[in-house]
Amino acid sequence: REHLLPPADQAFAALVEDLDERGLLETTLVVALGEFGRTPKINDKAGRDHWPNCYTALLAGGGIKGGYVHGASDRIGAFPVTNPVAPADLAATILTRFGVDPFTEALDPLGRPFRICQGQPVGELLA
Repeated sequence: REHLLPPADQAFAALVEDLDERGLLETTLVVALGEFGRTPKINDKAGRDHWPNCYTALLAGGGIKGGYVHGASDRIGAFPVTNPVAPADLAATILTRFGVDPFTEALDPLGRPFRICQGQPVGELLA
């Protein structure tokens, strides 16, 4: 909280502000997330392990609503309690902002069709 987050917060804010000042924010999607959240409780080595059940993603620009907060976790950040978003839904949302239909089918090497994304775009995030 005192060492890592302040510079990350400052850098993210500076990037978004710079893109906005240059008129590039609406055509640039900025995404900040990790591959996992962290366990809500500190482990016996005074750290936190990977936790796939709840984590944060920040999106800015590129047709995403500014200042919008989607969903919430429980009191200790262990599980979503409102508006959960699966990784595939986030991917579908990003694809949508790139102008790619997430329901598009592609063919595997044997010619079998598969959907490029299994998620649904999160419409509430879109401006």
